[in-house]
Amino acid sequence: NVPEDQADKLLLASWGLPKAVLEKYHRLGVVQMFEWQAECLMLGQVLEGKNLVYSAPTSAGKTLVAELLILKRVLETQKKALLILPFVSVAKEKKSYLQ
Repeated sequence: NVPEDQADKLLLASWGLPKAVLEKYHRLGVVQMFEWQAECLMLGQVLEGKNLVYSAPTSAGKTLVAELLILKRVLETQKKALLILPFVSVAKEKKSYLQ
């Protein structure tokens, strides 16, 4: 569970994302995360690029965790990222979404 003194970590706005990214998520109805998603982002040195392995049911929100990690690393390091997706349809959807 997310400690009470870090409850603000559930809000996407707490993660230092650019305003345009926050607005895009807001338009999609995503303003905050589930506790487990915030916990993933706060584990160890995940935000510094260390590995993270997590599992959740379909449509539970795994993609949001991956997107936030990728966005933060790309913005902070000014390097490119490679996002591998399992299906062409998902890749097309994410391409459109991330642009």
